[in-house]
Amino acid sequence: MRRMWMALAVGALIAGPVAAQVPTGKMGPLRPDQQRFFELYKELVETDTSVTTGSCTQAAGQIAARLKAAGFADDQITLFSVPEHPKEGGLVAVYPGTSSTLKPILLLAHIDVVAAKRADWVRDPYTLVEENGYYYARGIADDKMMAATWADTLIRFKQAGYKPARTVKIALTCGEETDTAFNGAQYLANHKRDLIDAAFALNEGGGGDTDGKGHLVAQSIQVGEKTYQDYKLVATNPGGHSSQPVRDNAIYAMSEALLKVGGHEFPTEFNDTTRAFFARAGAARKDELGAAMAALAKDPGDARAEAIVNTDKGFHSMLRTTCVATMINGGHAVNALPQRVEANVNCRIFPGHTPAEIKDALVGVIGNPAISIDLARKDKPLAKSPALDPAIIGPMETLSAKYFPGVPVIPSMSTGATDGLYMSAVGIPTYGVPGMWGDPDGNGAHGLNERLEVRSVYVGRDYLFDLVKALAQ
Repeated sequence: MRRMWMALAVGALIAGPVAAQVPTGKMGPLRPDQQRFFELYKELVETDTSVTTGSCTQAAGQIAARLKAAGFADDQITLFSVPEHPKEGGLVAVYPGTSSTLKPILLLAHIDVVAAKRADWVRDPYTLVEENGYYYARGIADDKMMAATWADTLIRFKQAGYKPARTVKIALTCGEETDTAFNGAQYLANHKRDLIDAAFALNEGGGGDTDGKGHLVAQSIQVGEKTYQDYKLVATNPGGHSSQPVRDNAIYAMSEALLKVGGHEFPTEFNDTTRAFFARAGAARKDELGAAMAALAKDPGDARAEAIVNTDKGFHSMLRTTCVATMINGGHAVNALPQRVEANVNCRIFPGHTPAEIKDALVGVIGNPAISIDLARKDKPLAKSPALDPAIIGPMETLSAKYFPGVPVIPSMSTGATDGLYMSAVGIPTYGVPGMWGDPDGNGAHGLNERLEVRSVYVGRDYLFDLVKALAQ
């Protein structure tokens, strides 16, 4: 559900000159350690973990077997599931550190994927295929690359006898891609908090972007996200015979309500992350939009700058809460007046606001007490933006300069959603990390023929391995 590949960052930079462009390009033969990683990655990708036909529990068990083969003890690995969702299990593994005072690091990734229909794909979605410098398969990017990297990192630590100061934990969970499914990250946060206790967590949501022509133009760090919330709108009516229509019609009432929602603009807002993003990304461009981004970050009341920035749909969303109609269902017969109409309005709520507050706003916007509004889910925590902590952000920037010289690193707030929501809700600040990169088209994630550049896989893996070591010390 994340906003893929931090497309806003590349949108901010690609239209204007950048400080440098790092070629992506093809790789040579794999090193022995890379070949071992590839085998883990391939097994994970080729295990169907969709909510409809797959099993995260099976995938978690396969990774646990690899950890045990590397020397992890049984008490360092926890496989978990719940009886009512036996196929939606996950894994927590712990690699002990030497410090008794430093809190652990948590490496979070989800192993479930969006369902993929074979008939729609060029290739079998659950077979890893390499073509023209890319790996293709469902989950190859979202999020099995990160899950495989975290498991591989602990295996490499064990094989090398590495002794970090901080304990390093991994949590590989199911349910991130399906909002109504059992969610392993939420389960761990609510029921196994001590097991995943950490000073902070590293997660998906950051990463690099190319210009679509083989050059890396930006790396980003996700620092916070919006709250995802669906609202169920219902209009009811006694109905009647369609030969005797009346003005009081449930479809008309719902249509008018949705038009009002569509016409409503929530106000512009900034937090520390988005202000830094607009200031730095705007300065990197040399066009009218870049100047407007920087001006708006300096003065949120600059109406002219806001109007220019709002022409970009991604930037428009970063600046405010957004609500949009996504589904509608109504009527019961073609020759009868409708008795019931339901609609779903999907909101992405800017940090600092509650779903109840946005519900009240929608009630006011619609202005029709005959339209009932309720939250589709009432158990989701509020999104909390972590601090721009230099002790955490600094190593990301330093290593990015080493691996991707001249490429800007920009903090950004996701307008999508990740499982970091559940970690931050229980006091574990969560950051989406730089490293691997994607293309402007989103690489087919959540869609057809999902792919990830081969070099992105192995350079990203090396970057993340070094990052975990740096933060563990």
